[in-house]
Amino acid sequence: MDIGLQIPDFTWPNGPSALGPELAAVARTADDAGFRYLAVMDHFFQISAVGPTENDMLEAYTTLGFLAAHSERAKLLTVITGVHYREPGLLAKAVTTLDVLSGGRAMLGIGAGWNEEESRGLGFPFPPLAERFERLEDTVRYVLRMWSADDGPFAGKHYRADRLLNVPQALSRPHPPIMIGGGGERKTLRLVAQYAQACNLFNTPDLEHKLDVLRQHCDTVGRDYDEITKTVYQPLDTGAHGGKTQQLIDELGRLHGLGVQVAIGAVPGVQQLDRLERIGADVIPVAAAF
Repeated sequence: MDIGLQIPDFTWPNGPSALGPELAAVARTADDAGFRYLAVMDHFFQISAVGPTENDMLEAYTTLGFLAAHSERAKLLTVITGVHYREPGLLAKAVTTLDVLSGGRAMLGIGAGWNEEESRGLGFPFPPLAERFERLEDTVRYVLRMWSADDGPFAGKHYRADRLLNVPQALSRPHPPIMIGGGGERKTLRLVAQYAQACNLFNTPDLEHKLDVLRQHCDTVGRDYDEITKTVYQPLDTGAHGGKTQQLIDELGRLHGLGVQVAIGAVPGVQQLDRLERIGADVIPVAAAF
């Protein structure tokens, strides 16, 4: 099992003026510790599950470019981009640029999106859920075309383009992996089966059922279920002094038994670098042996 770090909160004790150097240190430490993924949320306001709306939040793709410059091995992605935040051409170009400049380490994490408050607050369109799913499928088809040799026109239900020119092309082959996030059984997991290289689910009591539904969708569309990397959002909390380490290892073992291959989550107090080093020393080697 691989372990990924998501950084969902940028309200750190030393404030914005120290955020650049401290975030660079987090990226280097996590990379050296063996985290296989470095991720950020794609939000513009802080979400209530993490902190007050007014807490500091950085724009995702600018931040990923910064993390790329301060790491060498980890894959770089959002968990998860809302489809309505960026037009698909801009999104494909941003991920391509990240892939090229990071030496082929970019992934596209994408979903139907949900945060109406920040969308209304900043003036982003917030279509009804059914339309956002239509846009999600359009966008996935669009970016796959941009990452192909076909630079002709595109016509989807909500997006049209005259020429999907994308130079330089991404370094990842055949293209940057696509992770579709969410556990919707009728639409989201169907889109995973049809288009994605990875899914991202929450560690909830119905996780095993969600994986069974994904398997059923794979059977329906003729996709090999084992081709899809199963990732789960799992907080990575070993406690202030490592007292919860075995509890975390046991939970990762349980997830592995369900077929989960990657656990991505936040580390409390991530700017305290010893917490990342502890996970690298005590958790990642055990998880890698599962």
